[in-house]
Amino acid sequence: MLPLINWHPHAPLQRLHLDWLEQAGVEVAVLRLDLIDPLISGNKWFKLTEHLLAAHAAGAEGLISLGGAHSNHLHALAAAGKRFGFATVGLLRGHPQQTPTTMDLERYGMQLHWLGFAGYRARHEPGFWQSWQAMYPKLHQVPEGGGGLAGASGCRPLVDMVRRQLSDVSWDDYDGWWLAAGTGTTLAGLVLGEEGVRCVYGALAVPLDHGVAPQVEAILQAGGATERNFQLIEASRGGFARVDDDLLGFIHDSEAASGLPLEPLYTAKALMALKQAVKEGVVARGMRLVFVHTGGLQGRRGFA
Repeated sequence: MLPLINWHPHAPLQRLHLDWLEQAGVEVAVLRLDLIDPLISGNKWFKLTEHLLAAHAAGAEGLISLGGAHSNHLHALAAAGKRFGFATVGLLRGHPQQTPTTMDLERYGMQLHWLGFAGYRARHEPGFWQSWQAMYPKLHQVPEGGGGLAGASGCRPLVDMVRRQLSDVSWDDYDGWWLAAGTGTTLAGLVLGEEGVRCVYGALAVPLDHGVAPQVEAILQAGGATERNFQLIEASRGGFARVDDDLLGFIHDSEAASGLPLEPLYTAKALMALKQAVKEGVVARGMRLVFVHTGGLQGRRGFA
């Protein structure tokens, strides 16, 4: 049976100093989820916590989930399985390939199954899980990316985590949140936690047609939300995992100026979108924003 995991990592809140923020009169503090653990990093752990509780309650022996060859979600799941002693299985998009991430997954003991591209697209079809449930009857199924209401509920405590640390950055309050949005799960958790008091800005790491908005709406509806104070902002730069020279240059300059490590799929695109929003006045002078560093730094290895 999956052990009951009693681990509650802490992420520090740190001021971000960049010339373009100071010139615009905008203050940003970064919630450093990338610092919670060397292996189980970022928002992915928080998205897993409620799934782990459900698996324990059901008497499961481990978890099975889906992702790509550079998946931060599968990386965190496999690392958690190795550390806390439960079985993990990953269903991967595409055909077998070796990446730094997949080599880690195997080293951490995750059993991998490559579904091809058509097979992976079938993950939303009725009956997809039947054969996998028959193969792994003692494993708990986790949606892609740790999504759904369970994933969002695990991120809800991040609101209190920030509020407890406001004095560390010499703030008494803040105006909103800014973070990358891939599935919208973490964003939905923050919206639930804020209960409409502060806006949550989601910089989309995927194109608008990837359905983030309806996914967020479904989570909020399932969570009984009465307020929906959030905005989704196009930030994918032409597609998921699309990386261009401007983005790479922005990463280099931002890291050199601030010391904040970034990766090109989520955090760098979110910060670049914030710079544009500041330039356009969407984020006005005097605003204080919490920027969520969602981790994912292990994925940088695929762009070396």
